[in-house]
Amino acid sequence: MNKCVFLDRDGVINKDNPNYTFRVEEFKIISGVIDALKLLKARGYFLVVVTNQSGIAQGLYTREQMEECHRYFQDECGNLIDHFSFSPDHPTVSASLSRKPSTLMFEKAIAKFKIDISKSWMIGDRGRDIAPARKLGIKTIQIGDEIEENEKADYMVTGLADAVKIILG
Repeated sequence: MNKCVFLDRDGVINKDNPNYTFRVEEFKIISGVIDALKLLKARGYFLVVVTNQSGIAQGLYTREQMEECHRYFQDECGNLIDHFSFSPDHPTVSASLSRKPSTLMFEKAIAKFKIDISKSWMIGDRGRDIAPARKLGIKTIQIGDEIEENEKADYMVTGLADAVKIILG
């Protein structure tokens, strides 16, 4: 069984944009993220990004544009991410079991990579990132201070580097 850190994308890996991040030139990697991910990989963690990409269903951008951003990030970080899981759906367009706060993206990765949830973590910046991990018994860390009481994380931090300190002890 493998240990894993699940990561939300926007607001954790790259700067969040309320108008969506789908152009490589607007994909701004947050300072310290790559070094933090290198530490996790060095300690044997699988790294899986789980991200809602509802702009696809809304026709704001294409799957190819999203994938181009993911390739760019992989190039910049030396292919540290083991898997990108995404939901292209939006409730106004299409119902979905994969869209966070549902658990399906997590469940598929857990099965595919034989992940031990007792040794795994989720890092997100919103309650909808935390909720599915909590349902599955995965420890949670929230970046930022947007607290939704019903979906409060186990730990609150200011950035990925602080989250990694908690995970690695």
